[in-house]
Amino acid sequence: MSQVISNGVCGVLFDCDGVLVDSEPITNAVLRTMLHELGWAISAQECIELFIGRALRDQRELIFEHSSVWITEDWLAEFRTRRDAQLRAQLQAIEGAAAAVRAAADRFDSRIACATGADLGKATMQLEMTGLLPLFAGQLYSGMDQPRSKPAPDVYLAAAAGIGIDPATALVIEDTVSGVRAGVAAGATVLGFCPGGPAHTSPETLRAAGAQHTFSHMDQLAELLGCLTPQQ
Repeated sequence: MSQVISNGVCGVLFDCDGVLVDSEPITNAVLRTMLHELGWAISAQECIELFIGRALRDQRELIFEHSSVWITEDWLAEFRTRRDAQLRAQLQAIEGAAAAVRAAADRFDSRIACATGADLGKATMQLEMTGLLPLFAGQLYSGMDQPRSKPAPDVYLAAAAGIGIDPATALVIEDTVSGVRAGVAAGATVLGFCPGGPAHTSPETLRAAGAQHTFSHMDQLAELLGCLTPQQ
């Protein structure tokens, strides 16, 4: 683990869904139910493959193609309401996430941020529920607030600027193809988190998208960060 990335890292940027919190199966199940209500009999696996890691607002044409329904802002608002209700009832942190975030904060003098493709309200709620929000000291960025969401690099560029580092010196932790591509496009070094399960992408797929290395448990990330010499 000690040789998988260089020592030129100045800070760490974490994705949220699937990296810090185990939200993807919950959110995706709500989405699949609502797509069925529109008349699209999408399978669970197809729903995961088509929607995880992508902003739902950017998938309007795809939904229209399969359902003949153009989703509106009211539909998106209902989705968020139903999604959030299920998250409040079921959400848990990824095992070891808190320790990994603390390790990053300690190693890089609190130059850490959370950069999510989800809306800021959802990310804030999830991190607050799981006790992770205070660890980021306000450094929380949403791709929904940027001109483009993932796989565009905008949210990672904003997060790097927010913690005062060059994005080329950032270490990005991601679990989806679109997220990995966003980090690579920002010029960062990307590590792919692959804990297994139907809602997570395979290590091979993340490496093909540009992840320099993959790992399967947050304990491994804490170990890796401990091997780095922080750059000033």
